[in-house]
Amino acid sequence: MSPSEYLTKRVVMLENELKCYYQTEGLNQKNQNSSVIQYIQVHQDDAILNIKLELFSLIASQPAFNQLRTVEQLGYITSLSLRSDYGVLALQVVIQSTVKDPSYLDGRVDEFFKMFESKIYELSDKDFKRNVKSLIDSKLEKFKNLWEESDFYWGEIQAGTLKFDRVESEVTMLRELKKEEFIEYFDQYIKVDAPQRRTLSVQVFGGNHSAEFKTAIAEADPPKMYRITDIFGFKRSRPLYSSLKGGPGRITMD
Repeated sequence: MSPSEYLTKRVVMLENELKCYYQTEGLNQKNQNSSVIQYIQVHQDDAILNIKLELFSLIASQPAFNQLRTVEQLGYITSLSLRSDYGVLALQVVIQSTVKDPSYLDGRVDEFFKMFESKIYELSDKDFKRNVKSLIDSKLEKFKNLWEESDFYWGEIQAGTLKFDRVESEVTMLRELKKEEFIEYFDQYIKVDAPQRRTLSVQVFGGNHSAEFKTAIAEADPPKMYRITDIFGFKRSRPLYSSLKGGPGRITMD
């Protein structure tokens, strides 16, 4: 094939300071579970930005589980994790629940981030250094088997990032990272009213929440929120991140 015939994966770029959301009923209404995925798109692959996002995920993942799963008991499946799509990094919060509808769950995720702001601002120097060391230690762990090692290298190739020295370079940057830089990053990209926060909320209403679905789709959009009704039209309306692989090719969108 000629270079122009190869598929090039491109990721849709969300809009700053806008939460886009898509609401739908589950295909099997006998399934009582509803779910929400709140996806916070942050930036394209960049070593210094990557380590700040990874550090936030490390600090916030257990408190998110504790608050949303243990304290509020919103659902059995609850997680906050990192996500990378062809070199575009994001935070992802997932909740599956039979007790609350997805709109409510999404609101509780927002409230968690608001509540967690004070934890970031009050982070002591000792705790900051402890979390940085923990992230460094996890990066320096040896591959447990050949599958893990090959998965790392193929991941770099498939995304087009080709940073085979990623561990060494990111560990070096982590050792020089200052707490003030980390807080500035949080204010810029992650907190609820951050100027570069880009959010997508996908809400699936299960059988227990069919009435809530009818109510939700009849409501007007709140400020700084956009309801997606046509997925393909929405994708076509948005700019795309550049491909890290470079070169010409036919575009597919994710």
